[in-house]
Amino acid sequence: MSKFVVGLTGGIGSGKTTVANLFAEEGICLVDADVVAREVVAPGSHGLNAIIRHFGTEMLTASGELDRAKLRQRVFNDEQERQWLNQLLHPMIRQEMLLQVEKATSDYVIMVVPLLFENGLDRLVHRTLVVDISPELQVSRTVKRDNVDATQVNNIINSQCSRSEKLARADDIIDNHGEISRLKREVHALHQRYLQLSGNHNAHD
Repeated sequence: MSKFVVGLTGGIGSGKTTVANLFAEEGICLVDADVVAREVVAPGSHGLNAIIRHFGTEMLTASGELDRAKLRQRVFNDEQERQWLNQLLHPMIRQEMLLQVEKATSDYVIMVVPLLFENGLDRLVHRTLVVDISPELQVSRTVKRDNVDATQVNNIINSQCSRSEKLARADDIIDNHGEISRLKREVHALHQRYLQLSGNHNAHD
């Protein structure tokens, strides 16, 4: 890959979006896995057509879009169907993300991937950046933000890579327990570092 890519990740409620937006304010292009995941199943897309062929039209909302909640429910307890869906969508998402990376015009690119390590997407990036907060804070922030109960949030946390594993595999870590002003300083310092690294990377191309 010709572009220098930083993979940004962190557990639910860790503040990934806030950190990504701070990099965007520095003029850096973002490629967001969640956004791409919605694009590959947009109405009329190959992804959505394949899902309809496989699961039927009851997976659609009244307006013809994918009913994500219904699909999630359908594959949740069925390992075979879940694997079928992952095998369909993961390569599409990966390919689209790489296309967007190549089109990016900034010196380096931030790839925002909630399940960077879990889905093996860390192989696509040059450096990994983990946004870290305590599990207690993850739960309280997500409960407040998404209006869900703590048990649900804990289940999501437990289905992801453990905090210690994420930290062990990270090249860089942003501690998000403090104030936004400190976060901005941390992002700015990393931005300078990534500019330097991307300069070396591009010089060797």
